[in-house]
Amino acid sequence: MTEPQQNKDEASKPLIKKCTYCQEMKPLTDFQRRTGRRAGPYSRRGPCRSCRGLAPQERTATSAPSGEETNPSATPVTQHSLEANTAAHSLEASLPMEAQRPRRKPVTDKARECHRQRVRHLLSRLKPADTRALRLNRNGMIRLRGKTDQGRRWHQEIELDLAMTLVRERMAVIVNPYTVRRLYSNKEFRQYVLKRDRYTCFFCGGYGDTIDHLLPRAKGGHTTPVNCVCACNECNQVKAARDVDEFIESGVPQPSPDDFEAPDNPDASEGILHT
Repeated sequence: MTEPQQNKDEASKPLIKKCTYCQEMKPLTDFQRRTGRRAGPYSRRGPCRSCRGLAPQERTATSAPSGEETNPSATPVTQHSLEANTAAHSLEASLPMEAQRPRRKPVTDKARECHRQRVRHLLSRLKPADTRALRLNRNGMIRLRGKTDQGRRWHQEIELDLAMTLVRERMAVIVNPYTVRRLYSNKEFRQYVLKRDRYTCFFCGGYGDTIDHLLPRAKGGHTTPVNCVCACNECNQVKAARDVDEFIESGVPQPSPDDFEAPDNPDASEGILHT
């Protein structure tokens, strides 16, 4: 789709989005576009342009109700806005329960470290598998089999080192000395990591819906259960290709304040990461 056709389609539809900070319904033009392979024509980032440059304290003040009565004449209700609000509410109602962001209590440094220790303990339980049975075929490669998200079977030939890494880190199993089979499709692997980490970011302790590599792929890491953890979008982008220890020591971004709800007892959440 060309850019003029895309702009024409966006202008013909009353597409709006709720800002994750000020909780206001705004048109898509007030949000920045997402980048990457999974970015669609209408994919936008969570905060609007006016809230992206604000500090966390200012975001909280902006999202808090002012208590002043709104003037009906200052905000006239049009048929276009009614249709847009109706479309937005129907879109939110159609989302599954897993896609809705849960409310969480503020996370302390102690609770964040407890979650990291829990994830590291789960990763340590994935003991390396034995790869001594693998043998090279006549082409000097190893055959890798798997399935797509739609269930179609695929196969390719990979090097012996990569096959041994996938088997050791529990991403594949040995079918015969010349063939290994991948255990998860891309969608299944993402759901596995998110549920294993309880949709909690490994770095900041907030709500996470993406996966990140402990050893970046730019430094030789692979997409395996041992090397991947759940992360929020902000930590995933800020970390980039840095090591985990370097990123944590440099200062992890704090979770968005709209993920939190005020706890009844502030001391009750000490040392416990609510998920």
